[in-house]
Amino acid sequence: MDVSNIDQKLESILKVNLDTSTDDWLHGKLNDIIASNSAKDLYMTYSLLAGKVDSGKKMQLDTEDDILKNYLETQNANLLEMARIYLLVAVLEANDDFFGPKVANLIQVADTGELVTFLKYLVLLPDAENYEQTAVEALRTNIASVFEAISMKNPYPALYFNDQQWNQMYLKAAFMQLDLSNILDVDKRANQDLARIISDYAHERWAASRDIDPLFWRPVSGFLKDNLINDMERLLQSENNVENRAGALCCYFSDNTEAKKLLEKHTDLQEQVRSNEVTWANLIK
Repeated sequence: MDVSNIDQKLESILKVNLDTSTDDWLHGKLNDIIASNSAKDLYMTYSLLAGKVDSGKKMQLDTEDDILKNYLETQNANLLEMARIYLLVAVLEANDDFFGPKVANLIQVADTGELVTFLKYLVLLPDAENYEQTAVEALRTNIASVFEAISMKNPYPALYFNDQQWNQMYLKAAFMQLDLSNILDVDKRANQDLARIISDYAHERWAASRDIDPLFWRPVSGFLKDNLINDMERLLQSENNVENRAGALCCYFSDNTEAKKLLEKHTDLQEQVRSNEVTWANLIK
């Protein structure tokens, strides 16, 4: 996502949606904060926005940046969230050296709603990688809304998490039975350790006679060997049609000869994948 001039893009959206008095108030506060380098005023303004901006008001996304617009629509962005993120972006653009630590501290003491906002739009902040630790901490939370904010429909993990962090997020999302189709760039972040973890977790579930989300298998295509080949055979022979398709997708996109031969025994599935009748996007629809 292109975050250049993101402060101007967010400002334009707010200009259309805020009433004149609120817009003037926000910019007046922002100018004072930047001019005085006041952390106190930053924290106060961030908090006061909740009483100034109606989060339930229908928002017009007036921007020519289609990627940004689609992202905000995907996240069901509301006006209060945009005002808060704009405030943070603006002060960081003005003086990142001073306000960077202040923003990090603000998030440390944020309530759940404020933290969810921060995580959902973290990728929009200047030098977003500086807030990786906050994002990683969100993986360990027991608060579902916080975990979902960083893991679901969010490009930040794929951009900045290492493999261990990414794998932790993916496995926890599966354990929480979240919609794995909402995790972005799964193919890009697939790795051998994750493939092994997926197989191990699947065997634990099978041993307990419990189901597995067929989407869970998506990252294993590039790492099919040994136990995972046996897992694919089980999926292809399952009485569950969706599991059949998941196995077919994994084998079709694998470079492993044994996996290819395994799929050749299921010509109907092979043809459905080849013709794009079956894809990861429509697997469970």
